[in-house]
Amino acid sequence: MKLLISALTKFIFGIILVGIMLFLPAWTFCYPGAWLFLGVLFIPMLIVGAVLYVKSPALLEKRLDNKEKEKTQRGVVALSGLMFPVGFILSALDFRFDWSSVPAWLSIAAAALFLGGYGMYAEVMRENAYLSRTVEVQSGQKVIDTGLYGIVRHPMYLATLFMFLPIPLILGSLWGLIPFAIYPVVIVIRILNEEKVLTEQLLGYSEYKKKVKYRLIPFVW
Repeated sequence: MKLLISALTKFIFGIILVGIMLFLPAWTFCYPGAWLFLGVLFIPMLIVGAVLYVKSPALLEKRLDNKEKEKTQRGVVALSGLMFPVGFILSALDFRFDWSSVPAWLSIAAAALFLGGYGMYAEVMRENAYLSRTVEVQSGQKVIDTGLYGIVRHPMYLATLFMFLPIPLILGSLWGLIPFAIYPVVIVIRILNEEKVLTEQLLGYSEYKKKVKYRLIPFVW
């Protein structure tokens, strides 16, 4: 029950917070892109959360914990925490003052890409019971090298690229792409630090790096 209350509290708070950052700067509730984004973000989140609560409450609890212990990762989280509000508010202001225009088909395509990324994210959670929002090595943790982990070493971060980079287009803004453009840099910094921790602390990770050569994008990096 404590886990359920915690999950629902964060879910509801998330809806309210994102809604404020979108509808207040837009100064209207007649903001189609905002409603589309809220739908593709929170409906799958509710479904995935419900499945985790029933089938893997321990994983859900880990996903709710975002207290980083690594200094580098705290900086990454802080940078991400700045990127999202700035991107949301700028996109909403763009809509309000009509600074740029995004065709409806492109917003829908961006929403489809977001949902595809969310599907990949869910698959990663299914494959990796050790998945955590913080960089750490857990007791009894083993290297996962099957499924998406057999293609790239960090499929979760690849999924978040598909999810987060299209957000301004879902919101109907080109200006919003500017703050979100820092996200790949944030991910690279996080991955490099995470791999250092895993190589030092997780048995078998050095061998895994030799087996799966690419960190994020096959044949690129």
